[in-house]
Amino acid sequence: MKFPPSILEEIKARLPVSAVVGKRVRLAKAGREWKGLSPFNAEKTPSFFVNDQKGSFFDFSSGKNGDIFKFVMETEGLSFPEAVEKLAADAGVALPKVSHEAQVQEERRKGLHEVVELAAKFFEAELAGERGAGARRYLQGRGLDGEPRRHFRLGYGPADRFALRDHLAGKGVSAELMMEAGLLVHGDEIAVPYDRFRDRIMFPIHDGRGRVIAFGGRAMSSEVSAKYLNSPETPLFHKGGLLFNHHNARKGAHDTGQIVVVEGYVDVIAMTMAGFPQTVAPLGTALTEDQLGLLWRMADEPIICLDGDKAGRKAASRAIDLALPLLEPGKSLSFALLPDGQDPDDLARSGGKPAIIEVLGAAKPLVDMLWTREVEAGPLDTPERRAAFERRLKEPLGQIKDEATRRHYRLEMDERLALLFASAAPARGERGQGGGFQRGRGQANGGRGNGRGGWQQPAPWAIGPLKASSQLTQSKLITRNRGEDVREAFILLALASHPELVLRCADEIAELALDGPAAERFRQVLLDVALDGDLDRGALAGRLQQPRVQESQRALLAVTGPAERLKLAEAADPESVFDSIRQAIVLHHRARTLHSELKAAERALADEATEANFAWIKDVKARLETIEGTEAMSGD
Repeated sequence: MKFPPSILEEIKARLPVSAVVGKRVRLAKAGREWKGLSPFNAEKTPSFFVNDQKGSFFDFSSGKNGDIFKFVMETEGLSFPEAVEKLAADAGVALPKVSHEAQVQEERRKGLHEVVELAAKFFEAELAGERGAGARRYLQGRGLDGEPRRHFRLGYGPADRFALRDHLAGKGVSAELMMEAGLLVHGDEIAVPYDRFRDRIMFPIHDGRGRVIAFGGRAMSSEVSAKYLNSPETPLFHKGGLLFNHHNARKGAHDTGQIVVVEGYVDVIAMTMAGFPQTVAPLGTALTEDQLGLLWRMADEPIICLDGDKAGRKAASRAIDLALPLLEPGKSLSFALLPDGQDPDDLARSGGKPAIIEVLGAAKPLVDMLWTREVEAGPLDTPERRAAFERRLKEPLGQIKDEATRRHYRLEMDERLALLFASAAPARGERGQGGGFQRGRGQANGGRGNGRGGWQQPAPWAIGPLKASSQLTQSKLITRNRGEDVREAFILLALASHPELVLRCADEIAELALDGPAAERFRQVLLDVALDGDLDRGALAGRLQQPRVQESQRALLAVTGPAERLKLAEAADPESVFDSIRQAIVLHHRARTLHSELKAAERALADEATEANFAWIKDVKARLETIEGTEAMSGD
């Protein structure tokens, strides 16, 4: 059975290789790839790699490699048609019935690819010829001649209404195919179809395989109403599911671990020429769900690079609303706002690569942009307005479908609200003339009053971090996270004493939420050793000799007691140590959940001092004491 290439490409676009392989192989992140034990050979050291950007897997132990279809065929013993049918069902792609009509349609798609490629070559030749002189001067003035012109295959559509039509007709292309490819304007009231792109600089648009499938055209004349004009929807071109420069940016994203989204074609070219080939742009529309899926397959946290003006912030707001329902662990967005009045092309020409690096380095995570958007939406000078702000802030969080991500967003916003209102609360006797709150010391507007009584709005997080009140910074709720935690220290040091246990709980260790800075550094050393396959005492001992690692190890040892140190000895039974590690991990998760619940209970009691809320706090503390008692017994 023969399947149309377009169907196979759609299945692969919807199913990352890591998602398919991950159902059979436990994968761990290894740089920009995934790594795991071979499903084809028994092994102890991972030699199986998956690369989502390249859409392939490679197994060094067996030499097998290929795409998702090959993987399913090899692991499930299916034929190619059976593998396609299985993965199509997983991807939600309807397979066409094999018929004469389907074969004819696929042949027609091939013909359209050939027609669009002929048009691209025509536009390139026109730019290089006599009629393209004005366009060449414009490109030279924008720094887009030479290498940019060749790399992006820029062209020129001449002003003649029938130039392209006549050229293609001379090569045997029918008017029907030209119209289906979106190259001619036609309709019931148009007696003779004519060229769609006239007197325009042409930007070829490619699919993921690098084939030209459509065009964007920039008008040379300022009198034309549409400055930019894209090809219409065609059998080859669906603008909501494609990104400009996607075919080139995939390699750049793989090399850098980053993908940057800008607004226009020229911005993409300028960024690429400045040293950022991992740059793409939507095709004349706001970002779509399909485009976001393409971005996440290239990088976990794409950077949306926008103008810093009102229009840019509005575009950022649309992207936030699009992304929220789709967020999941490890997948988000960040936002780099450019200086007012500049786009990426301006920045690249004025400041070059260092200026772009600075802007991208200052990118704000989605959670900060959501917070800033709601803080800036209106004043917070009355209880009612503050309540409305809190509702605006929390309502969008309900759109997040992933339960764990939604929970963490709610906890984050609760903590920010607590800090915001704590920093704004008045001391006794600091009432304004109108009876409302006044900021007193540390005003958000730099010490300048607003000229009237009432609660003054604090600075958004975009301007600077809010400061907690002195009472809050001294409370156990905050200070308990500042040092190293004995449970975290025991888990990591026990693994270092028995490195053969690392692989058995590598995933749990990688996902463990740690509070201590030394614990975080020490964890990374263990994971690096595991990924390198050097899980023996000698290799690990070499890593532990590094000064910063030794410093972290000393900090962790300092918080352990005699009971923990007994199990850190090399002579301790590994299975007994492993059981203790697993128990400590379970207790760690349970304790963090209870601490989060304790925060919520304390906020509830502060809002409403009821017996029920007081009982809630007592219950949570009792459960925390039970965990501590369990640890004490296990250490005896």
